Amino acid sequence: MGLAGGAASCFDPRWDGTFGRPKYFDGMKLNIAIVTMVGTVLAACSPAGPSGNSSVPQPAKPVELKKYMGHWFELARYENQFERGCEAVTADYSLRDDGMVRVLNACREGGIIGKRKESEGKAKIVADSGNAKLKVSFFGPFYGDYWILDHANDYSWSIVGEPSGRYLWILTRTPTPSGKTSDMLVEKAKTLGYDVDMLRWTHH
Repeated sequence: MGLAGGAASCFDPRWDGTFGRPKYFDGMKLNIAIVTMVGTVLAACSPAGPSGNSSVPQPAKPVELKKYMGHWFELARYENQFERGCEAVTADYSLRDDGMVRVLNACREGGIIGKRKESEGKAKIVADSGNAKLKVSFFGPFYGDYWILDHANDYSWSIVGEPSGRYLWILTRTPTPSGKTSDMLVEKAKTLGYDVDMLRWTHH
C-alpha cells in the first residue's frame, strides 16, 4: 500500500469530481486551478510500469481481518514509483474504531541503514468481498485497490495485487523467510498469472 500496497487506481468511484466554488476565485482562476489539480493527480496516478498479469484472478479465499492485522515485511514487489529506492519495507495494519483499517508503511531510503520514511493511510473494506478486497487512501478522497489474492491459513504470508496487474507485493511475517518458503511464494505468484521475472527482491 503506497510503500507496501496500493495506489494502482487513485480514484474513489464515490467521488464525482465536482468542486465547491470558493468565493475568492473568478471563473478563469477556478478553471486553471481545476486543470492544475487534475493534471497533478493524473500524473501521480499514472501506471508505474508494464503489467505483469493480464488477467488478475479474484481473491482465493476470505480474510479474517483480526488475524491479518499486525506487522508485515515486504519480501518482494513489482517496482513502482512510490517505493523506488526503498529497502527494509514494512507495513503495519490495525483496526480503527470507525471500522476502517489504519495503514502505516515504512521503508529505508537507499539501503537498509538509510533514512526512514513513513506513510500513513487508511483502508476500507469492499462490501461482499470476504474482507479480501480493500480500498486504500494515503491522500484526500483518492483510493487504490488492495486485493489479498492469497494468504497462508496461519497468516504467515500474503500475496497482494490489484486489477491492472502492474502492482504486486509478497508479504511475510519475518524479514528473511527460508529459501523454501520464498520459492513456494514465487511459485504461487506464478500460478496466479504473474510474470515472476519482474519481481524486485527487498533487502532487510
